[in-house]
Amino acid sequence: MIVQFKGKYFFLSNFYERFFVYDRISYNSAEAAFQAQKTLDKSERFLKFSGTISPSEAKRKGRRLNLRPDWEEVKVPIMKDIVREKFKQNDDLMRMLLIDTGNEELVEGNYWGDSFWGVDLKTNEGENHLGIILMELRDEFRKEL
Repeated sequence: MIVQFKGKYFFLSNFYERFFVYDRISYNSAEAAFQAQKTLDKSERFLKFSGTISPSEAKRKGRRLNLRPDWEEVKVPIMKDIVREKFKQNDDLMRMLLIDTGNEELVEGNYWGDSFWGVDLKTNEGENHLGIILMELRDEFRKEL
């Protein structure tokens, strides 16, 4: 089991910086792409989240957006699409996901209390949606080989 996305497994994190295009905009991280999707305004997505914005800054800016009305319904499928594109557009990351993680369970363990996308390691509670998405995509990518 891979319990945290750091060190050798930091590439699994949405804070790992690697350019890819999502919905015709270039982002420096999955975090920036994800935060941008909180608004329906494409110009705001481009102006605030594209380019070399750091994942931390993207997260801060994402907290200040007016959320799109359907956000709670669409955030998980949007995250899956973003993570899919991150790996599909970066062959080295794809190889690491397929080879370096093997068949391990992937858990986005954290100490900042995120029990939706990961598992809070202080309480061992969490839904681990990011880990689940990564495992589903790993299976999907293997079937495509």
